[in-house]
Amino acid sequence: MCKIKINATVFLIILQIFFVAAAAFEETCEFDGQMEEQCRMHNYKTVKPLLDYFRQVRNELEVSEIKENHLNELNSDLMEKYHEIVRIHEKFMNEAALLDEYKNKVMKVENDLQSCQNKVHKFESDMNSQQNIIVKLKGELADKSTNLENCELQFKNLNSSLIEKDEKIKRFSENIQDITEHQKTLELKLEKSKSKLINQDKDIQLCQSEIDTLNRTSENIREQQKKFELQLKESEAKLIDKVKENQLCRTEINTLNKTLPNTFIPSSCFPFGDYPGVHQLNVSGIGLFDVLCDSQLAGPGWIVIQQRVGGNESFYRNWATYRKGFGSLESDFFLGLEKIHRITSLQRHELYIHLVDVDEHVYFFRYDDFKISDEDSGYALSLGKFNGSIIEDRLRFYKNTKFTTFDRYNNIGGRICANSQRSGWWYHDCIYCNLNAPYGPNLHWLGSTMSDMKLKEVKMLIRPERSDEEVSN
Repeated sequence: MCKIKINATVFLIILQIFFVAAAAFEETCEFDGQMEEQCRMHNYKTVKPLLDYFRQVRNELEVSEIKENHLNELNSDLMEKYHEIVRIHEKFMNEAALLDEYKNKVMKVENDLQSCQNKVHKFESDMNSQQNIIVKLKGELADKSTNLENCELQFKNLNSSLIEKDEKIKRFSENIQDITEHQKTLELKLEKSKSKLINQDKDIQLCQSEIDTLNRTSENIREQQKKFELQLKESEAKLIDKVKENQLCRTEINTLNKTLPNTFIPSSCFPFGDYPGVHQLNVSGIGLFDVLCDSQLAGPGWIVIQQRVGGNESFYRNWATYRKGFGSLESDFFLGLEKIHRITSLQRHELYIHLVDVDEHVYFFRYDDFKISDEDSGYALSLGKFNGSIIEDRLRFYKNTKFTTFDRYNNIGGRICANSQRSGWWYHDCIYCNLNAPYGPNLHWLGSTMSDMKLKEVKMLIRPERSDEEVSN
């Protein structure tokens, strides 16, 4: 039994050595297909002594069935472990291959991820730039929307203005038709008078011919000549009557020709909106006179009542001159107090003042209700609501004041501003503003800091206030 135990122990030791050697040999040969045959030969040489030894041991173990059964169980367990080791090794090889495959996939995924991150960064940059563009476009869209609303409002106002003008044109057309018919009647009368006059001229020629014939006859026929002279006087009397009748017709036609243009001459510059410049107006109480119409500064329909653009006209004038007006419409001028009064008394007018200082800065402002009273009230100044690019409404200090010249003192206060300022104006105090002052440093508008704005160009314009006329300034 002791020998069997020793042999069994030796067998186990040898078996362990065999597994270790087999494992070591597998590690050296597992990736080399060409060495597979050598591995088999080596295993065979290694196993063969053991098999011989196993036979010897079996012979010895046959003595005892228990030992033999025990060895069989050991062999069975040993083979199961061997097969299990083989399966584990195959599984390990498969997992190693899968691991390499997974590593390749992971590397590919990492590369794809890096590429995606780069694309994301690029998309974020593009999106930021597009957002900036969108913000800019939104601002432009808001401005264009505002401009579109203003354009729509102007279009509506212009449309209503066109409707009103169409009605006026219709009324003018009816008046023209009536006047044309009356003119045709007068022309027919004139033609009849002309024909009668021609007949009378023929009679005169015949009479004159007979007179010449009688003058060439002898004295024996003087009595006959007297008869002809009597006939001639009668003919001349008739001719004089016809001439008087013809003169009456001509006088009526001349009156018609004078009144006919006045019917179509407007009292404002609105009809000349597309044709600025010098035009003729017909204002009740004055009649026909020339004005300068402006459509460039603040839209159509403005009458320039005062202009300072060259300094070649003196504004140090007396009351009568300011009442009538003076200067050239192409340069410096003042339209005249009486004309301004008559125009502004017809309907409500607005005042627009355009200023340019010596540094070429442009200012403008307006009053929505401007007029001056009659001469008996001193052509007192009346102003409405103020609006414009100048903060300080300096003209407001002269509201309700009368016009003053050096020979008609109407200003409030102790000083005679017309003499010190060398011009006529609606003076309350001499310092705030004087747009009729001598051209140069005295032509000024007192600013918000009590410092003067020295002016080189001044224009005062008026037009009838119309809710359907909008100005962009």
